[in-house]
This record gives sequence, C-alpha cells and structure tokens, in this order.
Amino acid sequence: MRQPVFFASLICLVLAPLSAVAQTSTDATATSELLTANAPRLTSADHTFTAPEGFTLSRRGMVTLLRPPENDLTLAVVDVVAKDSDEAVAQAWAAYRPEAKRALKIASPQAPRDGWEERRVYQYETSPNERAVVFASARRSGTDWVVVIVEGDEGTFEKRAGSISLLNASLRPKGYARESFAGRRPHPLDAARVETIKAFVASGMKQLDIPGVGFSLIDANRIVFEGGLGVRALGKAAPVDARTLFIAASNTKAMTTLLLAQAVDAGLLQWEQPVAQVYPGFRLGDPEITRQVLVKHLVCACTGMPRQDFEWLFEYGQAGAATTFASLAHMKPTSKFGEVFQYSNLMVSAAGFIAAAKLAPGRELGAGYDRAMHTRVFAPLGMNDTTFDFTRALKGNHAMPHGDDIDGNTQPASMDLNYSIVPARPAGGVWTSPHDLSRFVLMELARGKSPEGKPIVSETNLLVRRQPQILVGEDVTYGMGLFIDKRYGVEVVHHGGDLVGYHSDMIWLPEFGIGATILTNSDSGVLLRASFLRKLLEVLFDGKAEADEQVRVAAVNRVAASRKERERLAYPPDRKVTAAIAARYLSPELGPLAVKRASDGVTFDFGEWHSRVASRVNDDGTTSLITADPGVAGFEFVLTERTGKRAFVLRDAQHEYLFTEASGSKAAAQH
Repeated sequence: MRQPVFFASLICLVLAPLSAVAQTSTDATATSELLTANAPRLTSADHTFTAPEGFTLSRRGMVTLLRPPENDLTLAVVDVVAKDSDEAVAQAWAAYRPEAKRALKIASPQAPRDGWEERRVYQYETSPNERAVVFASARRSGTDWVVVIVEGDEGTFEKRAGSISLLNASLRPKGYARESFAGRRPHPLDAARVETIKAFVASGMKQLDIPGVGFSLIDANRIVFEGGLGVRALGKAAPVDARTLFIAASNTKAMTTLLLAQAVDAGLLQWEQPVAQVYPGFRLGDPEITRQVLVKHLVCACTGMPRQDFEWLFEYGQAGAATTFASLAHMKPTSKFGEVFQYSNLMVSAAGFIAAAKLAPGRELGAGYDRAMHTRVFAPLGMNDTTFDFTRALKGNHAMPHGDDIDGNTQPASMDLNYSIVPARPAGGVWTSPHDLSRFVLMELARGKSPEGKPIVSETNLLVRRQPQILVGEDVTYGMGLFIDKRYGVEVVHHGGDLVGYHSDMIWLPEFGIGATILTNSDSGVLLRASFLRKLLEVLFDGKAEADEQVRVAAVNRVAASRKERERLAYPPDRKVTAAIAARYLSPELGPLAVKRASDGVTFDFGEWHSRVASRVNDDGTTSLITADPGVAGFEFVLTERTGKRAFVLRDAQHEYLFTEASGSKAAAQH
C-alpha cells in the first residue's frame, strides 16, 4: 500500500554475542540455526552483519537466508562480483530464486556510507491484494557487491522491520571499522559552525522544496541560535522565526512521559504498577495482555500493540478523549510482549489521559490533560506559546502545512486530517516553536530543571524515561517516548514527529550539554530531518561528510519516485471505473465514504476530511482508487465485491477495513 508520508518511522537493532546462538537442524543442502539473540555473522565473502534474534539462518552457496518465526518473509543476502548494481541484483535473484519474474518499479541511488562506495535500492511492483513487500538493496566495496533481497508478507515486514533494519544497518565490508565519536570532545557551536548548519538547512530547503523551517541550536546548556528560514505559507511573505508555531506531532510523547514522571513523583502511580489497577477503565482486546500491562508499558512501544492508526484517522469529528479507551478495548497485540518494537499512538494517548486523571482529577479527560500540561510543564518551562488549542495556534504566528501534489510539486495542504490527533493529543497534538521546544530540551539537559533552575521533575524519574525498554535498531533503543541512539559512540536522545505537512525532531547529547530542534512545514521535511542530525554530529565531531550528499540524493529520489508513481495513475480517474461505483459506502470501523463528482474529477469525502482520487490498474487486474490531494495522498481503496454489494478494501500493513455499498445507494452519475 502507498501509505501517506506521515507513517514513516525510524527502525534498526543491537549486536549480541556469538555464543547466544543455538544450532537447531541440518538438511541436505544447508545448515540451519535458530538465533536466540542478535548475533554477528559473515556473508559468504566475509562481509560482516548482525543476524537478528528469533530468525532462522541457513546457507546455500553464496546465498545466506534468514526467515522470521512467521516464516512468511525471506531475507536473502547474496555475494556477487558484477560490473554494476543492475548486474549484481540480477545475479542475486538468479542465485536466490531464479523463477522470480517480478517487474521492477524503480531503482534509486543511495548516498555512500558505512564503507560502501556505491548503494542502490530496487523496488518491485506489487498489487495491493498480494499484501506483499518486495525490494532489493545492492552495495559495493571495491569489486565486491552484496545484495539483500527482502520479499514476503507486509504485515510481518512491519512487525519485523527493526530486525530487517538491523541487518541492513550492520552489513559492512570486511575489515571496515565503524565511524565513532567516542572519546572526542565536540567543537563549540561558535558563529562559524552555526552558519555552516544554517547554510545546510537553507540548501536542503531549496533542494527538497520546503517552504519554511524553524530550528535552534544549544551549546553548553544555552541557546546559541533560534530562528527560521523561509516562509510560513506558500504565496505569503510572512517569514518563519523563532516563535512560529508548528505541530510537533510525536515530539509530544516525551512531554507526556514527563507528565507521567511527575505523577510518579507525586506518588499517584508507579512505573511498575498494573495500568488496570491505576485506571480501571483501561482494557485491551486481550484480557491476559491487559493484566500484564504496567504503567511504563503504555509508553515503551514494547507490548506488541500495532499502530492501527486508521482507527483514529477516520471518523474523529465527534470523538473525545474517552474514545482512546474505547478503541483500545477492541485492539489486540500482533506480536509477543517485549518481542519487537511496535509503535502504538493510542497506548501513549492513554498514558497521558491517565496521568492527567491522577494529577487533575474531576475534569473531563481531555480538559484535565490540557490543564495538567499547561500548569505542570509548559508554564513552569516558559513555553508560553505552546498549546494543544488549534484555534489559538491558527490565530497567531504559525506555519501552514504543505504536501506534494500528484505531480510531485509542493502545494498547500488541508489542515483537516491533522484535527484527527485532537482526541489522542497526548500522542502527538502539541503546537510549539523553536524557542519553546528549545526550553524543553534545556530541561532535559538540566536533568529535570527549568532553564532558570526551577525543579520540574525528579532527576530519577526524568532519567527512567531514557532507560532502554525495547531494541529498535543497531545501537538504538526506545525508552519512554524517546529514542536513545548510540550508533556513533556518543549518546543522542531524540524523538521525531510527523503529521500532514509537519515533520520535526528534537535532539540532545546529554554528556555535552548540546541540543537542537527542527520543525518543518512540508511533507518533504521528513527527508531533511535525519540529515539535520547527521550534519550536527559532523560539525561537532569532524565526522565524515555525508549529510549533504544524503540530502542531494533524497531530493533526486523524491522527484524520480513521484514521476514513476504518476505513470500508472489516471487523474482524473478513469470514467469507466468511477461510473460504476456507488455513491455511498460505509465501514463499521472507519465510518462513511461519500463519492462526490465535480468537473475536475472525483472526491472521496469521509466527513471530517476529503481528497480527490486517482485510479490505477494493478498488475493482478484489480483497480484501486487512491487519494491524491497534497498531504493525504496514498490511501488506497481497492475495488471489490462482498455479499453481492460493491465495496472497497482499505488496508494498513496488518489490518483490513471494508467499505461496503450503503443501503439504497445508487451508482454515481455519469460525467
């Protein structure tokens, strides 16, 4: 499925000793072993990688095969010698599965890194009803190529994405020593280095067509730069500055876990206390898992609860805070407790509302949360402009959202879908600015004290939030609403945020009193965010110059991917397709869908938000109608029929939703 950009996420895993692997079986062609922990291994040509825990590893000549417990996904690592990446990938498929005839969708270059002089990713065409993911990555060192082929069930791919990223991130040429900043003292962020980072942001904005970026830099526990570049909205002259508000999305999670820590400080709950004991209204679709969930598990992304975001992205108009608990009551985990990193927005939403119910009792859950966050977090930290109130934010100095239109051009995006986070705002609903978000980072660096030295939370409970709860990638863990990244030998704590037209990050290096924030007002901003962190580290530690090339390649691939996707889309949609569809559909979980026609095409209206659609004929002969408006492009509705009625199927990686023709609905009128 072509999911909207705000579903993007960061993933990888951690190295474990070789002794932790148990050999399980041997067949006529290969030795097979079940990995009981992440384990260092060699490819057939002696390149190094980490094989992920729980996977079964086998070898067949130059092919190394890894399969997860579900056994419906395969990772094939193949060593070849070839003249170029195309030939390398062709040889790898021939060695792994020569009968495969999957059509190539696009091949995209990647920036060199980790000792690989050349890298390229190959994506293959799939049809939505296959529920399959198929891609290959090729990387070269000297004359050696290593190709990693991934194919199988997309639900398992989502669940095991951390393990797959572990393998990819840890795959390095034989003899290569990882870059490390351990033991180095960072350079001060003086005027020249600040200008270097500003120039990087300005260049990235131009290449990625981002209208505006607000950002800040912190050194020696003080703000050395805060401001903005570009404009708040296309076609408007108002500039982005240090006080411009953006939706910070999932950066809210760290603020929510701070509130949770304050409730622990107050003795109103404990990290190790069962949630159902603290808040009897909490329950999941699995009673046994409900009993296991402790307070800390609400915010650890470690319970096995999947994203399942469509349940709050649709039909939110009349929703209040209580809908978080109503939705969780029928949701079930899709992996074992503590087994893999799975990111659940609604679990964090529940955490925020439960903390507020303890700290601000007697109020409606949403009002209580807003009040507790203002009085206990924002006001004491001097985050005077930060708010959950969309009306207030939109009346003042704020950035508007932008996304890519169907031809890949940055255009204004509707705010409508962003209102979906309001009922679940502890997971991602905060509006903040570079200035205000910097004050939050300063509090983190000061171990729980405001920039003026006022205690906000105990150091003990502040730091509990940074303790590893689940592995996310190679030297990356997730704590409580925070990623802890040690890939470069120094600890970097951060968290990103993604909603329609807004992509951001907040970053700090606890050991050095250094931090940064970045907030962008376009979906292409997600491509700048990770490179911003890399550039900061390069400037601080004289790291290898990689960030600029990362942005350049990302910009090239953004254009190429958009053009390739556009080739198969009919926009406006094919009239023969749309003439036969019904006027109204209904999903039990996601609500109504109204089909509306105009001279410029067909619109799907879900009540709270809407989008024009394009049509696409898939390789298996099915037809999809796909939302196409900036910011909400990529929701794919596959035409089908159920019990004699016309219907659409909408899927995320692990769930399927059926929109069935509503009773009495007539076919849509002809153009």
